Amino acid sequence: MTACSFLPAATRMIYDMNLQHLLHGVTFECPHEALNEKPKVVRCVLEGKHYSSQEIDRIFSASKAQGKSLYYVDDDLLQSIQPDVIFTQDVCEVCQIDTACTSAAVAKLPRQPNLVALTPASLQDVFTTAVTIATALGHEEHAYLYLASLQQRIDFIIDELRRAKALPRRVMLMEWIEPIYNCGHWIPHQVAYAGGIDMLSNPNGDSIVTPWSKVVKYDPEVLIIAPCGFDVKRSQEELHLLTAKPEWNTLQAVKNNRVFIVDFDLFTQPSASTLVDGIEVLAALFHPQVFTLPLRLENKVASLQNIHIH
Repeated sequence: MTACSFLPAATRMIYDMNLQHLLHGVTFECPHEALNEKPKVVRCVLEGKHYSSQEIDRIFSASKAQGKSLYYVDDDLLQSIQPDVIFTQDVCEVCQIDTACTSAAVAKLPRQPNLVALTPASLQDVFTTAVTIATALGHEEHAYLYLASLQQRIDFIIDELRRAKALPRRVMLMEWIEPIYNCGHWIPHQVAYAGGIDMLSNPNGDSIVTPWSKVVKYDPEVLIIAPCGFDVKRSQEELHLLTAKPEWNTLQAVKNNRVFIVDFDLFTQPSASTLVDGIEVLAALFHPQVFTLPLRLENKVASLQNIHIH
């Protein structure tokens, strides 16, 4: 069995399930251990370039309007690998290469691989994709062991919140800063498991542009800023776009120092393990009297009060 993963989340789960020996090609955005060990089959025209949030939004919007993709496949490399299976996605053509682009690339191969499109909408769907991946690789049992350990971690959070009689926090998680996007798909479910409620979110659906006036009216108790594709350091470069907005200092989250910047991969990279990491981080940020931030995840979170805004 020879596999390629055109989706960082799928690559993460393949490694988590100890099936990486079957993986022979990845994308430029896959986890570090994969990039160190596997050839990069998928690249992006923006790779290695630095654009602002507004510029990135304009570039992707323009490419989508023209029916073009910013991602491309190294055809020669793919031909040399001759994969039996390729994991791709149809959730977001902005974030990663989609099935249509992948199909065009594999059409040139002398032997057609099995294309497995992963299209989760909910958190449960993400868990199901782990089974889909392991089954396609011929090791379905690996998925069930993997998911059982993750479910135990979620159950622990639920039990502790119940024991503490913790009321859900009114929160907002931003997937983009300029323009502001709410959170969608599985992220509202992560928020709920962590003891929060995000009434601006779009469960099971795409994130959408959200007017600043709506954020102000909603007035979240806790604000999580996690732009898709940005780590904490990269997000800090864009924070002035929020802090300069009218009424910023009137937000309850700002006044109470409950604004946090978090790495994107805990939310918008839908591998089961990273999303459970995200739930644990959110639980600690929403309910610090009940949970502490896991030491291994501390570098993925920053409090706004500890950041100098340029």
